[in-house]
Amino acid sequence: MSTHDPRPVAAGPLDIAVVVRYRKAVTYGMHALLGAFEANPPAVAHGVFLGRTAEETAELIVDVLDAGARRVLVPWSFYSPDAEAMAGELGEIRAAIDDPRVVHVAGGVHATAEPQQILDAGWDVAAIGEGESTFVSLIAALGTGEPLSGVPGLALRDTDGKALRTGTSVRRGLDDTPSFAVGLHRFGPIEITRGCIYSCRFCQTPFAFSARFRHRSVESVRWHVREMSARGLKDVRFITPTCLSYGTQDETPDLDAVEELLSACREEMLPHGRLFFGSFPSEIRPEHVTVEALRLLKRYVSNDNIIIGAQSGSDKVLAAAKRGHGVQPVRDAVRIAVQEGFRPNVDFIFGMPGEDQDDADASLTLADELTGMGARIHAHTFMPLPGTPWRDAEPAVVAPATIRRFDELAARGDLYGHWQRQAEHAKRLAETAKAYPRREPRRRVR
Repeated sequence: MSTHDPRPVAAGPLDIAVVVRYRKAVTYGMHALLGAFEANPPAVAHGVFLGRTAEETAELIVDVLDAGARRVLVPWSFYSPDAEAMAGELGEIRAAIDDPRVVHVAGGVHATAEPQQILDAGWDVAAIGEGESTFVSLIAALGTGEPLSGVPGLALRDTDGKALRTGTSVRRGLDDTPSFAVGLHRFGPIEITRGCIYSCRFCQTPFAFSARFRHRSVESVRWHVREMSARGLKDVRFITPTCLSYGTQDETPDLDAVEELLSACREEMLPHGRLFFGSFPSEIRPEHVTVEALRLLKRYVSNDNIIIGAQSGSDKVLAAAKRGHGVQPVRDAVRIAVQEGFRPNVDFIFGMPGEDQDDADASLTLADELTGMGARIHAHTFMPLPGTPWRDAEPAVVAPATIRRFDELAARGDLYGHWQRQAEHAKRLAETAKAYPRREPRRRVR
């Protein structure tokens, strides 16, 4: 039997065992689902188990079935570049244990954008949209034997293999569910903002979670920090697409709201705690970097570096991507950041649709300029991500001369990133997009 003990709400055989395919790369989203489940447990006997590898996940499924579990739900979450590898793992698990009592469900931004692809790859169910309410309802339905067609936010396989939609997932305020599962001791960054008004054409966030901001209240954040502090956890981080947009609904930062948030966190943290804001997993838009904003951060945060999203050194490419800023704000942001004592890590995406060699050269020239000012470059290769306006775009070829310049910058410590791996992912995503036309027919379960 696995060392990961179940947490049942009743003695005896479990009505539903939740065996999570638990991966380090996607713990944030999975912790939010487990937190929602913990906050709203169904009135059925249940247990939660974490499988950290495909082999362990298969062993756990066998264990809980042998122990008398009536149904088993195996939730998966992954990003689009990992979809192929995860489908391979699913095949391994099914080869080890393929039982009609076991239901495999995939969720997240990829499943939301490509439910037909998910079902064709072997999952029983695709979860579409925001998953907290869907996850809890799915567990309750399986535990009580109710049909899954009554659970909003799913895609199920019809008799002819087509994806059938069960309706729109329930979208709640961030305060309604926690960012992590306290009882299961699954902690992580606190999601303070979901959705994004900046509808960049390469990004999945605004199209998966809506092109508007939804913020977690300061009181809810306080609760999260108190729970962490009570368990001796000293590092507090945040999930947000643009950290200086906290508290606002438009392009103008609300620094009073940001200060209220950071001040509240400091009040609830351990005396030796560390507060990270503007570093991973969040970033700062370049036009939001001002002397006033960074001096505010300096009073509260522990990080000495910040992430600035530049994406390109070409005004033409930035406009095509609907990025919402030009090149000059990037220069200004790096200058101000260095002046105020932060080391900027600046994101660049190479190979975006329509980018020619002049555009790539402009990005390299800007990268040289910024590293000369004290920044580091975080290089990415464009990937045509499902659910974005550029899902069907052909990735531009990154020229050998550009790659050689990457190597030179990396050798002197001024550039880092997984751009080579992303280039391979981009090829596979483009091939898959051709196999699955965007406008596939979608029918709803009646």
